[in-house]
Amino acid sequence: MNTALLIVDMQEVLMPLVWRGEELADRIASLAQRAREHEVPVVAIQQIGATGTMFDPESPGTRLADRLDLRPTDVVLRKTATDAFYGTNLAPMLLEWDVDTVVLAGVATDYCVDATARSSLSHGLDVVLVGDGHAPAAEGDAEAGLSAEQIIDRHNRILSTAIHPGGSVQVRPAAEVVFTS
Repeated sequence: MNTALLIVDMQEVLMPLVWRGEELADRIASLAQRAREHEVPVVAIQQIGATGTMFDPESPGTRLADRLDLRPTDVVLRKTATDAFYGTNLAPMLLEWDVDTVVLAGVATDYCVDATARSSLSHGLDVVLVGDGHAPAAEGDAEAGLSAEQIIDRHNRILSTAIHPGGSVQVRPAAEVVFTS
């Protein structure tokens, strides 16, 4: 099993908006450090959008969170859609590295993390979803009547039971993620 760590949209502008954003960033930074110790690639994915929007590439808030403690050896990949594979070179990059499993963490649970997990499967990859390594909006989803904790639990359950011929999803807490290269 060759793994890569994918960190989705951990950007300064989003940290105050997601459930326990600073705690999440610290947990992911620890995962990234462990990945580097095992020579596992770390890919930080950054959502960008049009000028003048929340995801304006020139806006300081769009910058990846300082708490991640990214290193020059980490790859930063910009995306314009919820799916980190769409319109990017993520798939060929992982193929070049002979990666067959992605460890997935970041925000938001019910948007970009979910889309990237499902797309990873469609690209024939196995996914280790860090069960305590992703978060939705801090207030949850009031329209659906779900708290942030319920959204996380629901996605962990749904993604771990999805049947997909391209790969599988395992949910593990950050403390139990094992990196192999």
